[in-house]
Amino acid sequence: MPNPFTRIVAGPLSRAMASRNARIFFGASLGAWTGLWMHRIGVAWLAWELTHSAAWVGLIAFADLAPAVLVSPIAGAFADRVDRVRLTMTSQGVIALEALLVAILTATGHISIGLLFALELVSGTAACFSQPARQTLLPALVAREDLPAAVAANSLLFNVARFIGPGLAGFVIAAWGVAPAILCNAIGHGFATFSMPWLRLNPEERRGHPVTSSLLAETLEGFAYALRHPGLAPLFAFAAVSSIALRGVQEILPPYVERLFGRGAESLAMLTASFAVGALIAGLTVASRGRLTGTTRIVVFGVLAQALATMGFVATGHFGFALLCGAAIGASASAHGISVQILAQTAAAPAMRGRVMSLWALVSRACPALGALMLGMAGEAFGLRLPTLVATIVALAAFAWGLSRMRRIANVLEKPREETS
Repeated sequence: MPNPFTRIVAGPLSRAMASRNARIFFGASLGAWTGLWMHRIGVAWLAWELTHSAAWVGLIAFADLAPAVLVSPIAGAFADRVDRVRLTMTSQGVIALEALLVAILTATGHISIGLLFALELVSGTAACFSQPARQTLLPALVAREDLPAAVAANSLLFNVARFIGPGLAGFVIAAWGVAPAILCNAIGHGFATFSMPWLRLNPEERRGHPVTSSLLAETLEGFAYALRHPGLAPLFAFAAVSSIALRGVQEILPPYVERLFGRGAESLAMLTASFAVGALIAGLTVASRGRLTGTTRIVVFGVLAQALATMGFVATGHFGFALLCGAAIGASASAHGISVQILAQTAAAPAMRGRVMSLWALVSRACPALGALMLGMAGEAFGLRLPTLVATIVALAAFAWGLSRMRRIANVLEKPREETS
């Protein structure tokens, strides 16, 4: 009798990875995301070394993620009207060049916290275009019935990279310093950029729809579509509030590691890897489901689990227990995020998919950035524990709201798209 892992690999997940295009796409993504996580650990540690300020670490995370507030909705409309392969190549190339420049400046001693902030803004802006462009290519890689598994595989590989990247970053930083860790991001995104032409996609699958109005009008049309949608609007609102309250902790881990536990870069890598282990297990579990039924429940109860685990993380002074809480945070955040993506991808009309996924990018990038900034600033004034506990109470209130609307949202989003669009 096959074990659970074999059933997962042999089931929906294996179907999502069966095509040549999918293997190229996901393989390149794994390399890019491993580099990305090495970059994030390296840049956060660099900001801490330069300033020893939790506020500045929060600002650097904010610089990488905050451009989503202004750029993501426009980027989604742009992805719906241009060649998505070329847009992905261009945006990933910019990320690679930014990482290369940061690595060179760090290695030569010419980096400053202000310059780092500016360069992370550039990278964050490029990522706003890369994310919707890549995600709108997913339906072109697999059959429609395998799209939930492909979305889960996409997020799962992100969390595999989240497991591999921090461990590599901790080792590299301890042995050779920050610059080589950041350089790995340039290599990973460079490879991903040059692998895109290997994809064999039908021309109509590379583009969204013919241009019918201005970019601004199509951007506003995307907002209106999501706001009017009886399932997407409350789904994104719930995800936004919970992300602001809870995701900031993961973006500014260095101050937590040093101030709460008195540890260094190696422990930062261990803690980030524990988040990733939990996320990996949750990702495999969600990927093995291969169905929409019950996905809304995972979205809602994932926030409850993440809030309770975050409470435990900041309440303890024992690093071993913090690692367990980190794994629980990673698992619940991953299950929540993958499930939101599955619901959004399957509910969105094809011509609106880029704009809908850009709104998810807005939630998943800008909201953690805002949370990180708020925690960093509050942490300077009140310490890290109290502001984090207040944030978890806000998340529990969001859970109560989501629980009261869970059945209504599920009735809309867990039906086939043709019935809801």
